Amino acid sequence: MNQTNSTAGFVHRRHRTSLSEGYAAVFATVLIWSTPSLFMYYLNRYYDPWAQNFYRYLVACLAIAPLLIYRAGRGAPPLDWRAVTMCLVPCLPNVVHQVTQVVALFYMGPGVYTIFARASVIFTALLALAFFPEERRVIRQWQFQVGTLLGLIGAFGVIWFQPGRETEHMKLPGLFIAFTATFCWALYGVLIKRPSMQLGPTRSFGLVSLITSILLLPLTFAFGKITAPLHAGAQVNLVLIVSAVTCITLAHVLYYIAIREIGVALAQTLQLLCPALALGLSAWIYGERLTQAQLWSAAILLLGAFLAMRVKPVATTETAENI
Repeated sequence: MNQTNSTAGFVHRRHRTSLSEGYAAVFATVLIWSTPSLFMYYLNRYYDPWAQNFYRYLVACLAIAPLLIYRAGRGAPPLDWRAVTMCLVPCLPNVVHQVTQVVALFYMGPGVYTIFARASVIFTALLALAFFPEERRVIRQWQFQVGTLLGLIGAFGVIWFQPGRETEHMKLPGLFIAFTATFCWALYGVLIKRPSMQLGPTRSFGLVSLITSILLLPLTFAFGKITAPLHAGAQVNLVLIVSAVTCITLAHVLYYIAIREIGVALAQTLQLLCPALALGLSAWIYGERLTQAQLWSAAILLLGAFLAMRVKPVATTETAENI
């Protein structure tokens, strides 16, 4: 009896620790992922969308490589073709997402795009419902449903009340491109769950960054300018490197930890916090104008994220190696 209680106590403590790690990872990701659109908006002046994404992912791949080599030296099991195949499928929507989100920034400001991108939570919820039975308990909770609804209302409110929304910033092609980027991000978030849980966040992202770079290379040769870094200048290239290491390498590993510990639907929904930070930074750096209605919409969005945060995720039964 005492042994049973001891085992139950250990499992309970382990579950609480996992939740704490998951929430810490997702909030760190929120902080970091409030800035990518700002970096990409700046880099659009010097890099075409193909070259920008290829070099950002190449830097991200090189940044994670020393950690992978270190882990291999400590006896980590070698990667096989099965692991490569597992990560290849999520990389396809990831490539589409990376390119289209950069193109979308030619049509709208970075703050507005970040808000629009949060619509991915509804796609993620539906895809998670279809792909992962263990996520259905989270999605059925009223806090998750109300939180997601308020988040979407807030997100679209920020776009609807954008100054000059009838101008060139909100043309139909821009909305379609932003919608494509948003859907592909949700699809990527769902498809990467299994590889990240089976391979671990470090190794899975190492493979994703490598495969994504390989897929982007021929596209850059065909449609972009492979020599862009030679003409961009040292300061611009430094911005690209910083954005790649933080927004891609570090954030993705943290995001994979969050997915593993608290589930893909909840991890994605908490990303609703990103637009509030992105809007403030964009207004400060680029002078992106915020109206009173947009501020109210952002407040509704934050309320939705708070409700979603109160959802109790199910315990993860699958194992993955630690970072």
